Amino acid sequence: MHSYKELDSFEYWSITDKDQFSISVIKGLVMDAVRKANSGHPGGPMSSADFIYLLFKEYLKFDPKNPDWLDRDRFILSGGHMSMLQYSILHLIGWMKLSEIKKFRQLGSLTPGHPEVEIPGVECTTGPLGQGFAMGVGMALAEAYLSNVISTHDEDSMDLINHFTYVLATDGDLQEPVALGAAAIAGHLGLNKLIVYYDANDAQISGKVSRSDSVNYGVLFDGLGWNVQEIDGHDHSAMHFAIETAKVMDKPSIIIGNTIMAKGTANMEADHNTHGAPLPQEEIDLTKEKLGLPAKKFYVPSEVLEHFRHRFSDLIEEANDWKELYKKSNDKSELKKIIASTIAGEIISEFEVPTFKSGEILATRKAFGAVLDSISKSFPQLVGGSADLEPSNYTGNFAKTYGDFQKTNKSGRNIPFGVREFPMAAIMNGMALHGGVIPFGGTFLVFSDYERPALRLAAIQKVRVIHEFTHDSFYVGEDGPTHQPIEHIMSLRAIPNFKVYRPADAKETASCIKMSIEDKNTPSALLLTRQGVPILDGSQKSIDAKVSKGAYSVLECKGRPDIIILATGSEVSLAMEVAKKLEEKKVRVISMPCWEIFNEQPDEYKKELVPERGSLKVSIEAGITNGWEKYVGGNGLAIGINHFGMSAPANDLAIEFGFTSEQIRNKIEKYLKELCKSK
Repeated sequence: MHSYKELDSFEYWSITDKDQFSISVIKGLVMDAVRKANSGHPGGPMSSADFIYLLFKEYLKFDPKNPDWLDRDRFILSGGHMSMLQYSILHLIGWMKLSEIKKFRQLGSLTPGHPEVEIPGVECTTGPLGQGFAMGVGMALAEAYLSNVISTHDEDSMDLINHFTYVLATDGDLQEPVALGAAAIAGHLGLNKLIVYYDANDAQISGKVSRSDSVNYGVLFDGLGWNVQEIDGHDHSAMHFAIETAKVMDKPSIIIGNTIMAKGTANMEADHNTHGAPLPQEEIDLTKEKLGLPAKKFYVPSEVLEHFRHRFSDLIEEANDWKELYKKSNDKSELKKIIASTIAGEIISEFEVPTFKSGEILATRKAFGAVLDSISKSFPQLVGGSADLEPSNYTGNFAKTYGDFQKTNKSGRNIPFGVREFPMAAIMNGMALHGGVIPFGGTFLVFSDYERPALRLAAIQKVRVIHEFTHDSFYVGEDGPTHQPIEHIMSLRAIPNFKVYRPADAKETASCIKMSIEDKNTPSALLLTRQGVPILDGSQKSIDAKVSKGAYSVLECKGRPDIIILATGSEVSLAMEVAKKLEEKKVRVISMPCWEIFNEQPDEYKKELVPERGSLKVSIEAGITNGWEKYVGGNGLAIGINHFGMSAPANDLAIEFGFTSEQIRNKIEKYLKELCKSK
């Protein structure tokens, strides 16, 4: 092995020797950064360095001048704890300064502990294991859909979208069920441009992988419909063959690389203690000597940079050729609209929603289906499906109209996710991050529990995904407490940068869908009723304007109100019934379809709608009352359900839980009497 002392003759070294030395330099950066931060994970990056270095140096398609080039290959570090490996590669490309690597894991740096999507060259935020894998499936799915849509319209433009998605996965990633659920979908759908490298280094935080896992992943992935190759993860010729083979397969590929944790260290190879702790400085010094590196910290010689960048001129030329193709394709009238609405990410169509007649009874889940059917004609970027609940989520017409995305129909817009809520949500995140599509997914609200890690990651990444959560309260009825969401509304509202919509009727539902589509930087959840609810008065245009403020008055009184009732969803119409029964009181009823938007309104509007003093504030919502104190105040009355439900017809449950207009009126009047006594 050559050392830094021989760099004068670097140009005469063999390609293999140059590559090995370059990989040693990467390992040096990893060790130094983790040691300086006194925090991080050196072992995994050192076992995976061979493959990732070769992938970026020889195969990955990207534009060195533009990390965001649309037709780039995507690389996802699913094992986000190995972030220093990715940061080292980004430095070799020229997208990350060495000064940032020296600030690894420090406040305000571009090198946080786990990769974050805001960093140039990072495709998605990872760290929670398994989700990067699933987001990779989503990116590959989006690529396949867009590629087929474009080529269907114009064969000469088919190379506008033509790239691969690569994922680096770890033992921990594959132990998370979300990864295997996503893998099953990928295999079934034949996502042949998805290539996963599994760094099988047989080491985790607590010890050998064999302590907790004896799965034969080769057999497993073969059964899931994947192409499987198993190699020595430090053998470069084997890696070349594996990548080239994977790229011509008609199915997704997994390359199982058998590696050694902390490969290259002087005395700590295969030691699980290198997983999540800095190497001792003495070990770093000895390792650098072994690898042919100087003792100097953060050592990156110009020779390594030049060698790594040997393809850059060709990559830049390829990106420039693509720009010309994009210009030519965009000049074609039959393609202009499809390009604008998908890969350009523009909203160019009007929202033509059905006309909903005031006074009619319609479940908001049915309204969602009707709006989806109406607007999807003009929005080819809308792609999604349901977790095997098409009849219940009312996405079935969409599926029939646009067909299922399948191996043989990759332009189908309906994705049959199966009963895989968490993989569905994570895949949706990947689709949104890829760009060109607006993903939606449907299930019951109670099953949002399964999706929560992906919902949180959607909020962190600021992606536009639309979650349809139906059966939003105890009105589910006979299915009982397991299927009746009680704490879920508030639980979703607790997620920062996440909009929770609970529309009162069909018109509000249409408004909420429109706002979800228009909001590019925020995930949305629409909580919809199973049961029918009356459609309120007002034109769709006027409702749009009111809902855009998050809360508004649906029933007004003359003068200052004695009582202000705040409600969401199906309880808005109930609140209006209650108001009519409070004959001797002046009552204002407020619909609050979205707390998050209302909270963003000017103080003047908020105080005018919900004055701080002078009126009793009452909230009505079929869920836990925690959180309503913000709006009703310390002397207000929050009416809800702070216990689990039970199995019975919905109307019987409404009586049992005190959710009739008569019962609520009595509660309010009793509370008023108690307030008077206390004074």
